[in-house]
Formats: sequence, structure tokens, C-alpha cells
Amino acid sequence: MKTAGVIVEYNPFHNGHAYHLQETKNLTAADVTIAVMSGSFLQRGEPALVSKWARTKMALLGGVDLVVELPYAFAVQQASIFANGAISILEALGVQELCFGSESGQIEQFLSLVKLRQTYQGAFDAAVRSFMQQGMSYPKALSEAFVAIQGEHAILDMSKPNNILGFHYVQAIVEQGSSIIPRTVPRLSAQYHDETFASASIASATSIRKHLTANSLSSAAGVIPPSTLIELENYYETYGIFHNWERYFPFLKYKLLTMSPAQLSNIYEVQEGLEHRILSAVKEASSFISFMEALKTKRYTWTRLQRLLVHVLTHTTKEEMRVNTPAYIRLLGMSKKGQSYLSAYKKAASLPLVANIKSASHPLLQLDIKAGSVYYSVLPEPLQSMMMKRDFTQHPIRYDEVAKRFQI
Repeated sequence: MKTAGVIVEYNPFHNGHAYHLQETKNLTAADVTIAVMSGSFLQRGEPALVSKWARTKMALLGGVDLVVELPYAFAVQQASIFANGAISILEALGVQELCFGSESGQIEQFLSLVKLRQTYQGAFDAAVRSFMQQGMSYPKALSEAFVAIQGEHAILDMSKPNNILGFHYVQAIVEQGSSIIPRTVPRLSAQYHDETFASASIASATSIRKHLTANSLSSAAGVIPPSTLIELENYYETYGIFHNWERYFPFLKYKLLTMSPAQLSNIYEVQEGLEHRILSAVKEASSFISFMEALKTKRYTWTRLQRLLVHVLTHTTKEEMRVNTPAYIRLLGMSKKGQSYLSAYKKAASLPLVANIKSASHPLLQLDIKAGSVYYSVLPEPLQSMMMKRDFTQHPIRYDEVAKRFQI
């Protein structure tokens, strides 16, 4: 079977994702689509709106055949590490083509820029250091360095978030010597950070999440598939919440108020004396937003700080994050077609497949378990304990795409 991979968060799965998935199938003529999906916490340092199990259902109902988890150690990371982890997993699963959404929509631009960076690696790295010494954040320094090496004839706009991720996907493929063929499709209408609905049918996940917080679920019906709406309704009816940073802020504040500067400096991504700024600001903060506004500077972006604070929340140390490549593939869900592919390919997979973490053990897996436990800590009992146990014992969700129902 021909396979195509996508790297996703589906927070939540919306019409833009459905378009991307259909275009992936059209562009690659793939028989099987495989999604590497972030788990409880996401690349921008946010808790997922709903659990990875609910989002796995959305993905299967939306047409994905196999959903696997991107481990915490790669999911809550800057773009290059995030991309390297995801590409490693897709390569291990025998994926032949990758398709990602971008503001560019032209794969040649990504390939050219990766080649250009390789050619001028020394000058590029020097430019990044120079811009950071001027007080720029790392993402801003990267963007400016790309402008510098591209010269007058810009190849790719690296100020756009999906272009940035796409570049790192293509770079990871090249650097890993992967046989995966990269492809891209242009984003429609809504931009990544848009906070309002750009059209009647396509909206960014950011605007959808904000809309769900302020309005009824049904008000987002025009920009998400009916299956997503049902899953969101089921989740809210069962657990009474959607997850967001404000729900975790009391836990975060308690954690920080009980830590010394030395203890905080041992947390992943805390550096350059940032622990003192954090411990000072949290004493006055009455909400997560006010805390972030007090912390943010030109050098420390909102996203970087959010990731750092996720690591504080989960007490993830620098030592725990000393990892280069994934060590396993955790299966979250599969259609019958995905199950058939997995049965045929599993002996050739270059990483062990984990269907139930109760029977598996690895330091990276322990990080995933810890992150899941923290994620469910905002739920009321007995739902909290039930979901923590489910994360530990759950087998992959199975979906019959012909009968259009989940299998027990």
C-alpha cells in the first residue's frame, strides 16, 4: 500500500484539516494516511482542548487511517526538534510521502531554502548569533538570518508559522537521509494566529478555541465537521470542561511558589537567570494571562515561555529531555485499512510498536505518562482517576470506516 504522512495536533480537527487531508490523498494517491499527533500538551506550550483519545476519534472520523503519538519529549519543543521527532516516526512506519500545509504552497521553495542553508551554514549560524546578541528572540533571529542569506530575491517567507514548520520538516528529511518525499498544500483563508473566523467554512484552530470559550458549541458548527462537533459535545458533557491554561494556573502557581531558584533552574528551558524573573512575577499574578504578560519580553516569546511553563507544570528536567530520537511508536487509533497496513508492515518497522503502555517501559514513555496525569489533574473525581487509568491501559481505538462506527 502507498502511504502518506501528516504531522498534526487537531486541536480540534476542523474544516481546514479536512481540506488538507483530502488534498494529501489527491496529491499523493496514497492508500493509507498516517498521522503523527501531539499528545496532552502541544508544540506552542498549551494543553490540548480535549484529550488525545477524543482527538484520535476526530482524526479517524475525518479520514486518517492510523494515528500515532508524538512523544512529549518532541511535542513540546521548538520547531526543529518537533520536526525531527515526527519525521523519525514516519520514517520508521515506512511512510513514502509527507504532505504539510503552508502559507507558501510551493515545495520547491522549501527544498531550495534547505539547500541554501546547507551551503551557507557557517554564515547563517553567525547571523543568528549576531541577531540574538542584539536582543532578538531565537525565532526572530532565525527569521532575520534567513532574510540575510536569501538576499534580495527571497525564496520563502520565514516569518509565517506554517512555512517555518514546513522548512524544518523538509530539513529533517534531508538531514536524516530519509526517503520520504515532501509535498505541501497552501493554507486556505485563515491564518494560523487568526482569532476570528475568516470565512463561513474555514477558520484557524486558534479562533475556534477562542470562540468555544466565549460562545456555545453550535456556534462553531460552520467551521468544523459534524463529527468533530459531536466529539466536542460528548467531551464537554462527560467531563464538564475544555482544557486551557487558566484551568492549570492554580497548579502552576502553587508549584512555582514552592520552588527555589536552584530547583527551577533545573527545569528544561529555564536558563539565563530566567528563574528569578519567573519567581518574582508569579507572586503578583492573578491569572495565567497576567502572568504571561509580566514575563514576556522581546527576547522571550510567548510560545517559548508557555513551553517552559508546561515543563514546570510537569516537572520535566533538563536531564529528562536529553534525547535525540524517538525510541518507540505508541499507537492511538486505526481504521480497518490502517490495521491491515500495520499487520503487513509491523515486522519491518524500525521502532517497537506500543499498543498498551502497561506492558512497555522506557524513560520517554514515563514522561508521556506523567504529562497525561498532569493533563487530567483538572478533572473532577472520579473522572480524573478514571482517565489517568485509561491512559495507562487504553488499547488503540479501532474504527470501521465502512460501517462508520467504532469497535469495542
